Amino acid sequence: MVGDVVGRPGRYFFMEQTPELKLSKNIDMVIVNGENAAHGKGLTPQIFDELIRGGADVVTSGNHIWDNSNVMQIIDTEPFLLRPANYPEGTPGKGFCICPVGRKKIGVVNLAGRTFMQPPLDDPFRLADKILNFIGNQCDAIFVDFHAEATSEKLAFAHYVDGRVTAVVGTHTHVQTADEKILPQGTAYLSDLGMVGVENSILGIEIAPVIKKFLTARPSRFEVAAGACIYCALLIDINDKTNKPVSVERIFIKP
Repeated sequence: MVGDVVGRPGRYFFMEQTPELKLSKNIDMVIVNGENAAHGKGLTPQIFDELIRGGADVVTSGNHIWDNSNVMQIIDTEPFLLRPANYPEGTPGKGFCICPVGRKKIGVVNLAGRTFMQPPLDDPFRLADKILNFIGNQCDAIFVDFHAEATSEKLAFAHYVDGRVTAVVGTHTHVQTADEKILPQGTAYLSDLGMVGVENSILGIEIAPVIKKFLTARPSRFEVAAGACIYCALLIDINDKTNKPVSVERIFIKP
């Protein structure tokens, strides 16, 4: 599971590194958050295709999925493009999918937190119950991208579904955490995957405009940073017979 891809530098670094990782680590499936892949905000059909060609099997997202209107061309038709499931009923797109991987059927669920997040969405905890009741018997493993700001909410959600899903990973903050673990009932966890984007930046964005916004409290035009990238992810090793996680490895690539 790969952290938020930020802009063109992040996309190209994802496309460069992912095939090598898949080969060297014997990876069967790649799930990546793509909500910031189009110039730092949103997603387009062309960029979705780039991520798939670069090695992604499922592309998740978050609150920035709507920032580029071109995503509406594919949000209802691409089977492995997700937006948070807890958007109001009738919102375009879907919040979960089942992806065939070899002999396995892998469920992927995309949910957003509510603490410090905008806009306010439906309760992800109770919605997770409904989704798992619907797809649980159809899947060999289930991975959740929990797109949220607060670490406490991410960890609380993970414990809430512990033993019912294969993994819960956080996205959104673009800063990789160092708390990878397998929870008591067997669910793999990491508070935030981090990002695939320019290291010398503020969350993948040029530094000066972000500082200006904090200093002036006025809007500032943000641009995707340029320079050397980092690649942040979590590798989850699953027992082929039990479908349970046996180990987690945090990935941090810095050229």
